[in-house]
Amino acid sequence: MDAMKTGCFIARKRKERNMSQRELAEYLHITDKAISKWERGGSLS
Repeated sequence: MDAMKTGCFIARKRKERNMSQRELAEYLHITDKAISKWERGGSLS
């Protein structure tokens, strides 16, 4: 799995729904730092 492609996909879908990273994080019950890391391709775990 390509981390950068996955991160771009997550960011694109989040933005299509007009959600902030914080809002997505709250929805998924995780931290906004995790969302940021995913979107930058830093980690998918």
